[in-house]
Amino acid sequence: MSAKNSKAKLGSVEPFTVDLSKNVPRMLDLVKNTKLPETSIYSGFGSSAGIDLNVLRELQKQWITDFDWNLEEEQMNSGNGSYDHFTTNIEGLKIHFIHHRSETPGSIPLLLLHGWPGSFLEVLPLVNPLVERAKTSQGTDVSFGIIIPSLPGFAFSQAPPPTWTIADTARIFHTLMTDILGYKTFAVNGTDWGSGIAYTLYEQYPATVRAAHFSMIPFMPKLPDQLAADNITLTESEQFQAERFAKFAATGTGYFVTHTTKPTTIGLALQDNPMGQLAWVAQQILDWSDPRAGTGPSVLTHREILRFTSLYFLTESFLSSVFIYASNPNGFRPEYSKASTDAPMLYSNFKYNNTFFPPAVVRKVGNLVYWKGLISDIRELGNHWRWS
Repeated sequence: MSAKNSKAKLGSVEPFTVDLSKNVPRMLDLVKNTKLPETSIYSGFGSSAGIDLNVLRELQKQWITDFDWNLEEEQMNSGNGSYDHFTTNIEGLKIHFIHHRSETPGSIPLLLLHGWPGSFLEVLPLVNPLVERAKTSQGTDVSFGIIIPSLPGFAFSQAPPPTWTIADTARIFHTLMTDILGYKTFAVNGTDWGSGIAYTLYEQYPATVRAAHFSMIPFMPKLPDQLAADNITLTESEQFQAERFAKFAATGTGYFVTHTTKPTTIGLALQDNPMGQLAWVAQQILDWSDPRAGTGPSVLTHREILRFTSLYFLTESFLSSVFIYASNPNGFRPEYSKASTDAPMLYSNFKYNNTFFPPAVVRKVGNLVYWKGLISDIRELGNHWRWS
């Protein structure tokens, strides 16, 4: 009987320390010895044809002269006293996760799920604000216990078999939360591939998943003419977002096709090529984020991009991370259907997301109780990750 149909094989929970420093000198030597062109012969295209040469050159310079992996690693391990790293074994896979178990009575266990080209790093800035006790608008005290796993094949989590789907990941993360960590109920937050996993949890485990928050959903977004045909009226800012998605659908999916159809080609080509990984990752991050990325008031900086890329390179997880696309070629469901659960669904809509789901659309797939357009304050600088 397969692991899917038998009781999950569980391992003990072991403390874990991020320790990749011994490989950093070689990584930086490769970066330093990568010769970029003096000038771009296609400079007239700017970033529309891919990453801009001047941006890549500046990132290379900062990586060599001003990026301190030891400091990054120290901060990852210290957790500012808020969390610790662990690993465990579920269904034969080593899974890395970060955990803060709240001591506050009535606190809410919250599972935070990342996507690509992200990692557990993208949600670390949220930990301290979430674990601090706060009051709701009704005056009720609230705090969260935080669980941040690395998706299988990302960072320190073992690469899964090639047929592994996001439904499989949802199943083992449910096991992590309930059988291993002992939570009877929990909430989940997901974005990018994490949204597909979070929605599967929301849909398939209604007794234990009692709330879900998204900044995208795993359904095919509707183009502006489709929204109009459905008599969905958009505000000016929402129209901007719908048009942004239309542009992305027309010109921004090259990475998706490559990851889905030829993941080993791009993975092996960039396996021992940190500058190649940087170009590939940075292009997506910059294209999918606020155009002010790296300048005020955006908080997305070159340091963030270098941190993300360094983790991919040092953990040798680039190939296994992009293989998630090939294993889930239908990650965006074409048909909208509503999950059979009364658990509340919440949705945050960021201005510079590269997908767009107005409330009338999100309402089709869950018990939507909150939809917030975050387009008028500092949070507008985010996208469907959490670089905000």
